[in-house]
Amino acid sequence: MLDQCLGGSNMNQSVHLAYGREGRTFDMPAHAELTLLRKSVAAMRGDPQSRVLAALASPVDAAPIRKEARGARTACIVICDVTRPVPNGLLLRPIIDELVAGGVPLTGICILVATGLHRPNEGAELAELIGDPWVTAHVQIENHDARRDEDHTDLGQTEARKTPIILDRRLVEADVRIVTGLVEPHFMAGYSGGRKVIAPGVAHHTTIRTFHSARFMEHPAARTCNLAGNPLHEEQLAIVAALGRALAVNVVLSDERDLVHVNYGEVVASHAASVEVAAGLSEVSVPRRFSTVVTSAAGYPLDRTYYQTVKGMVTPLDILEPGGTLIIAADCGEGLGSPDYRAAQEQLLALGQDAFVSGLEAKALADVDEWQTEMQVKSTRRADVALYSEALGDDHSLTGVRRIDDVCDAVAQSIGRAGDNAVAVIPEGPYVVPFCRQT
Repeated sequence: MLDQCLGGSNMNQSVHLAYGREGRTFDMPAHAELTLLRKSVAAMRGDPQSRVLAALASPVDAAPIRKEARGARTACIVICDVTRPVPNGLLLRPIIDELVAGGVPLTGICILVATGLHRPNEGAELAELIGDPWVTAHVQIENHDARRDEDHTDLGQTEARKTPIILDRRLVEADVRIVTGLVEPHFMAGYSGGRKVIAPGVAHHTTIRTFHSARFMEHPAARTCNLAGNPLHEEQLAIVAALGRALAVNVVLSDERDLVHVNYGEVVASHAASVEVAAGLSEVSVPRRFSTVVTSAAGYPLDRTYYQTVKGMVTPLDILEPGGTLIIAADCGEGLGSPDYRAAQEQLLALGQDAFVSGLEAKALADVDEWQTEMQVKSTRRADVALYSEALGDDHSLTGVRRIDDVCDAVAQSIGRAGDNAVAVIPEGPYVVPFCRQT
């Protein structure tokens, strides 16, 4: 959705960006001509819990869960980690009830947190992630650990690109396999959710590091909102096929994190149906490019680290004039990211961006978390990237982008350099993806 607000010398303007838990309002220069880019408005009829139950009763290319579970003794429910705002409090209890109705004992159900190579979610954070005290009290919950070889089963490799298929054995060995996911634009895999919760979500580190090697990351089809010819998506589908029967409950959320869409079914079919909905909400056509773009890292929980903030730097590139200014606001309350990511950022600063990327192309396996540094280079090669973050402190020096303390002043300076008052503002950051489609 595109809203235009023409500035004037007597107008006070401000924009509210997703920032931390509550968001943040930033003043804008009075002479700025703002174009606000938001998700399309979509209403979901009925209360969310009723819609979840209705989705479970109307499967896509699958039987109801209780029928899928007949004769089964074990089930694994894979959920996204804390970086994704999946409404697990709405989803998990109905799924568990259906499994139990199909004959799976509670003691045979495991909830597996798809951490990929992220840190585990524990304590109060895990309770918040699950969102239902009953589930926390009655069902076994475990974190995936991509570095523990003994937790994984080797299923061979994909035919097309020889990606190792090594997945968490708790999912592989379960009689019933169910993933829950948020379908939203993803800056490498096209769209998140579905098959991505399996790989890289609960894959071994060699599988994940293969996915994130330069032969995938530098592929022109490995980009936001694109599935056609996307090597990551194609390999994920191949891995799901090698795994065997898997089910999914996928959701699409509004910019206020309200439930817009939910479906249940076979993992690939469910994901495809949700992508169709997400694309209609998140992809925004814009008739021009801008020399000044203001965006966010989508607020909590995505903007907890600078590592995740990079996503917001990449998704608006199609509407950013080469040599323009991209201003991004992110809380980064947990700092830069992992020690591995810190090392990658240090290497970027030591080598320079061209030498850094060249060094990646010879690797069959990416070093852990260096892929996010690689993606950042896509932004910094195109534009001047400026970051507003109050929590990074001295770590600002490792971001490789310009530090700003006043968004309004940064916008005014960009307007002055470009000689163009037009400013694109994307309050929800990487969850909204604008494309320049000139008529």
